[in-house]
Amino acid sequence: MIEIRYVAKEDKTFWYSLDAHLPEAEFEKKVRDQQGYVLLENGEAKGLLRYNLFWDNTPFCTMLFVDWSAQKNGYGKALMEFWEEDMKEQGYGMLMTSTQVDENAQHFYRKLGYKDCGGFTVDIPGYEQPMEMFMSKGI
Repeated sequence: MIEIRYVAKEDKTFWYSLDAHLPEAEFEKKVRDQQGYVLLENGEAKGLLRYNLFWDNTPFCTMLFVDWSAQKNGYGKALMEFWEEDMKEQGYGMLMTSTQVDENAQHFYRKLGYKDCGGFTVDIPGYEQPMEMFMSKGI
């Protein structure tokens, strides 16, 4: 049985097993502001999604990750659909996400109805990365 719920303080160990990029103070904000979700299968945490507000008014998925051992079971899609519905219920009409152009996630997001809408490159020493592509979807 799959359950998706808002992230709670008790999820911290699991969260950081999948998301090493989030500063601890930001984790506390995600809990407080309900800007993160945990997917559980039979009570065991398997995946997460976190977001913030781009331009302070547009929900932007900043991390979607399912444990490697649980991938290819539809959990990522379930998390995205849960988030989309939650955002729609909160009155938002557009969502955004991003991924690097060398990652396969772009194909996943396109299957969910997201469209390419721009990108940027970073060439600052120590921060270099492939182009980051932005994607959007109306809800």
